[in-house]
Amino acid sequence: MTVTHTPPRNTPAAPTAGRRLIRRGLPTALLLAVLVILVIVPAGFVLHSAFTADGAELTLSNFGVLFTGTMTGALLNSALVGLGSTALALTFGCSLAFLSARTDAPCRKLIYFFGILPLFLPAFVGALAWAVLGSPASGLINLVLAEVGVPPLVDIYSYGGVVFVLGLYYAPYAFMLVHAALSLMNPDLEDAASLHGAGTGSMLRTVSFPLVKPAVLGAAVLVFALTVENFPVAQVIGVPGQLDTLPALIYRLMNASPSRSGDAAAVAVLLTVLLMLAVAVQHRAVSRTRFTTLTGKGVRARRIALRRWRLPALAAASLYFLLSTVLPVAALAVAALQTSPYLADLNQLGTSGALSVLPALDIIGSTDFLSVLGNSVTVGIGAAVTGTVLCFALSYTRHRSRSVGRGVLEYVAMLPLAVPAIVLGLGLLRTWLTIPLPVFGTLLVLIIACVAIFLPQGYRGVSSSILQLDRDLEDSAVMLGATRGRAIATVTVPLLRVGLSSTFLLLLMLAMRELTAVLFLYTTDTRVLSIAIFDAYDNGSLHDAALLSLLYCAVIAVLAALARRFGAKESV
Repeated sequence: MTVTHTPPRNTPAAPTAGRRLIRRGLPTALLLAVLVILVIVPAGFVLHSAFTADGAELTLSNFGVLFTGTMTGALLNSALVGLGSTALALTFGCSLAFLSARTDAPCRKLIYFFGILPLFLPAFVGALAWAVLGSPASGLINLVLAEVGVPPLVDIYSYGGVVFVLGLYYAPYAFMLVHAALSLMNPDLEDAASLHGAGTGSMLRTVSFPLVKPAVLGAAVLVFALTVENFPVAQVIGVPGQLDTLPALIYRLMNASPSRSGDAAAVAVLLTVLLMLAVAVQHRAVSRTRFTTLTGKGVRARRIALRRWRLPALAAASLYFLLSTVLPVAALAVAALQTSPYLADLNQLGTSGALSVLPALDIIGSTDFLSVLGNSVTVGIGAAVTGTVLCFALSYTRHRSRSVGRGVLEYVAMLPLAVPAIVLGLGLLRTWLTIPLPVFGTLLVLIIACVAIFLPQGYRGVSSSILQLDRDLEDSAVMLGATRGRAIATVTVPLLRVGLSSTFLLLLMLAMRELTAVLFLYTTDTRVLSIAIFDAYDNGSLHDAALLSLLYCAVIAVLAALARRFGAKESV
């Protein structure tokens, strides 16, 4: 008998436990390294600047600025502005949400449109428009009052002016949060109160409004955080009225001669601590108490009959639309078409040659404008593509993989919510001046800044879509022989097309309107539209600033239309 010996095949050795651990932790490690460069290192540089003198010697002297009268006044003003604008934003946003979601007011869809429209008009542009409308000397509103013999009544350069503008343009945040809570409320609870004899007012006071309390509290803290860190409105309206705030103080310290970067970093640390406390309060307000008002069966929001208040309710909603959109856009149009830089009375607009589109055409056709527009589009598309890809990788690793330590990715990705944009801009400036890579002075650093600032919004958008998608669809492709990478590319990504498109367009729109962080990072060759508007205003050219603002709004309107077209929900 002949025995044939078959040589053993060279089968790969089974990976050891250590190798498996490294392999499973590699995706998290790579993504965490990216997040460290985007978020942690810039924040660390700000912290380092606050505790060092001339970038080397450790000191606490920079924090001496916190005990000056200027700092105390800026801190108090920021707190008062935040509280006042939050109260006004909640008044506007919650009222519109209630009218469109829970009442029989006429034109409810139109009221909903009024509630979200100011999202697409940046607060910076709104501040410029209201500077044209409410200037005490030559504001259009005061000129109209002068025509009927009424002395000037409006002074936008005041505490009330800052609160008014911020309240107008941050009301949509409250509107969206409260509208969602009101729309998802189970009407059985209200019906039970009515059956036990409660009137409409009593039912709303004891059942409906308490059930949306978490949404209102969450919206309040969110709006407070956003308004406290807002720089453009404080600079355009607050500074001329000698109303100093923390973001405006940081900007002034950085632009002092010589630059007081250490003092600016100390103020930035304080502002970041305040924002972190606000975010912590928001999280506690939303998560501490849970109200289950949506069950498995279908629900339909109960409509509250307004009776004789139906038309006044529509009129009030229209007034908000008038103040937030119609008047500002009209004021920008008048300022953009004026041929004279000064307007003494309204009769001047009726004279021959007072209004002309020729200067506007000259600006639009100029090489400088085309360069700025090209830079804006490049930064917007670059930030949107990069941010969408990064957010998909982060969300997929967090929710679909078994990578070791993946939970930490979510915490770091959401960290920019608690770091003001002006603080992150300071940190990014130091980061890319220090890292030996030829990034500073290019559009790439602006793309990096926009990705870092808007990372939480992108991550939330992609995560919500991934969590709605059953993972069995992708696993089935793997079981049929596809590699994991191919299954992601051919199954998961196509099924997430709507969510990814919405995230892309959201990041594109946000990047196009960003100003605060970009202020510290741009050069003469990398100016974008928001910087061009700010420079025109800063140099006293209100005509150019108004014209560029109108073009800015037109671009954002196109992006909003695209977001509605491609980001709408579709069945898969």
